[in-house]
Amino acid sequence: MTVWDRYIKHFISYLKIEKGLSGNSVEAYERDVLKLNDFAESNRLEPKNIRLGDLQQFLAQLHDLGLAARSQARIISGIKQFFMFLILENEIENDPCELLEMPKIGMKLPEVLELEEIESLINAVDLSKAEGHRNRAILETLYSCGLRVSELVNLKFADLHFDQGFIRVLGKGNKQRLVPVSPQVEKEIGLYVNHTRNHLDIKPGQEAYVFLNRLGSKLTRNMIFIIIQRLADEIKLQKNISPHTFRHSFATHLIEGGANLRAIQEMLGHESITTTEIYTHLDQRFLREAIMSFHPRNMKNKQ
Repeated sequence: MTVWDRYIKHFISYLKIEKGLSGNSVEAYERDVLKLNDFAESNRLEPKNIRLGDLQQFLAQLHDLGLAARSQARIISGIKQFFMFLILENEIENDPCELLEMPKIGMKLPEVLELEEIESLINAVDLSKAEGHRNRAILETLYSCGLRVSELVNLKFADLHFDQGFIRVLGKGNKQRLVPVSPQVEKEIGLYVNHTRNHLDIKPGQEAYVFLNRLGSKLTRNMIFIIIQRLADEIKLQKNISPHTFRHSFATHLIEGGANLRAIQEMLGHESITTTEIYTHLDQRFLREAIMSFHPRNMKNKQ
């Protein structure tokens, strides 16, 4: 085992055990460091010997390969985490990444759906089909709760606390948060369970998950993409959307409606840009009132 192999192995263990990152995140960091490993070995560099100039040369190589600035920045971010780990382990004293400049990335704003477009997509669901109530509940939950697609497909009945007005979500890094849930979400999930889910032949081990396919197994992320794309085609929506579009639209609509920004950040499970720490936990009653007071779907149902 080389020095690089040993350091990378320990780095991966650190990300899994101490940082609690998801499998996808750990694999991404590993790929980033392996790219640096390839560069270092071709230049006969060990981790302790790498300096700023070496990293700048590595960055230039990524640019020459035609890698987009955003992809370059992602790789550098992973490498910075690697050297931070080596400092924590007292393997190196100085961080060679400290003065490394990130490539400039042009701001690309994601699509935002108007409330009317959200409603058109939800209303386009054909309730006469077996999967109709399920798909309607999926769209309502994605938008009204601002969930990531991975959080949606992994939602379990044990996470639904409708009597308290919340659902529990397991987000990035296995961090849990409580998300206020609107009466409309509770209604749509209830209709789905009664009209569809209760009549499925559920496969062993899949009973806990809320949203299932017609074979009785947990839905995949890709299936959610397909459902949304088909509905977008159905209403001839001239926007490139994905499950994340619902999450982004949710946050945008709440901000435009005057909701407290800290409440939105808490609900989405975002980390602070400046401190990279979870935002200060808010009183749960305040959080629910802030979200429910300004949620456009909730306000409409009160009228």
